[in-house]
Amino acid sequence: MICENNTRVTEFVLLGFTNNPEMQVSLFVLFLLVYTDTLFGNFLIVSVTSVDPALHTPMYLFLRNLSLLEVCFTLVMVPKMLVDLVSPRKIISFVACGTQMYFFFFFGSSECFLLSMMAYDRFVAICNPLQYSVIMNRSLCWWMAIVSWMSGIPVSMLQTAWMMALPFCGPNTIDHFFCDGPPVLKLVTKDTTTYEMQALASTLLFIMFPFSLILVSYTRIITTILRMPSATGRQKAFSTCSSHLIVVSLFYGTASLTYLRPKSNQSPESKKLVSLSYTVITPMLNPIIYSLRNNEVKGAVKRTISRKVLQKLDLF
Repeated sequence: MICENNTRVTEFVLLGFTNNPEMQVSLFVLFLLVYTDTLFGNFLIVSVTSVDPALHTPMYLFLRNLSLLEVCFTLVMVPKMLVDLVSPRKIISFVACGTQMYFFFFFGSSECFLLSMMAYDRFVAICNPLQYSVIMNRSLCWWMAIVSWMSGIPVSMLQTAWMMALPFCGPNTIDHFFCDGPPVLKLVTKDTTTYEMQALASTLLFIMFPFSLILVSYTRIITTILRMPSATGRQKAFSTCSSHLIVVSLFYGTASLTYLRPKSNQSPESKKLVSLSYTVITPMLNPIIYSLRNNEVKGAVKRTISRKVLQKLDLF
């Protein structure tokens, strides 16, 4: 379908959260603090897992990649969101909107697959500990990490190409704080049933498939843990995967509310809060979850800080 009289939309208006100037300033300060904490926490995880030899293991290789993904994921939405909160014109061009959507799908899909790789790592560590170092060798781990990153390319290309090829001939106001699929889809000026079926199919393939791998891995993990004769052994085994379970629950629990029901009856405000939770809040919480519940990470952070302090003292 071609728009009549060249009326195809060339830019979009992002409504964001509120039109109240005082509330916008408050939200700007709040989200800036959250974003700063997100960058600091994730870069700290990347730093300590790279520098500390005790953390040069498969689990922390995947954790390092997860933190890098979180940094990239938030970089797609949060800076633009912060600018819009203090800008009178909340405009994004058609091309920029498509670009933002592409990288949002890319990093989101990549994170889904990386979480499934992390689940497989915990499965091997708990269910086959004697063969762990042989199975999870350095070469395999790097290939798993690379595949996780690259897995986001097909779904992001397909979803973005399908979406941006649809006719946008009329309204251009997006009731959201970034170019997400469901709110942008509402602006299409023709029946979108076919696209919704395609989107649901790709969602089930690229999001629910890795989730099913996580479910299978943890079914086996829980079965193995329950068979352990020692309560101490069960507690230790569960503690090695509890952080990952929490992160998976936060990510999938909130994302599924949006993408498995793209045209649900939720209010726009509710959808914004759900999107905010997995685009802004969860990336901030992940480093906290892994550091607070992991003595190895806490020890590595202390050693890294101690080395930095000693290096500073040596300069005087």
